Amino acid sequence: MERKPASILEIVEREQRHSLSDREWKHRLRGYGYSIKYREDGQFVTSLLGGEEFCKLPQELAA
Repeated sequence: MERKPASILEIVEREQRHSLSDREWKHRLRGYGYSIKYREDGQFVTSLLGGEEFCKLPQELAA
């Protein structure tokens, strides 16, 4: 199954809206198999299992 950045960002944004804290948001993302990776050039949505980077988080979604 191919993961498109736009659909991943929709999930990330929806889960962030439903979360009361950054910790809860990251926990909810883990349920989808995603994680947030922090780097000097921004934050990225990655695969929880393989660490593959799917897309960069837009500034408005960055925690």
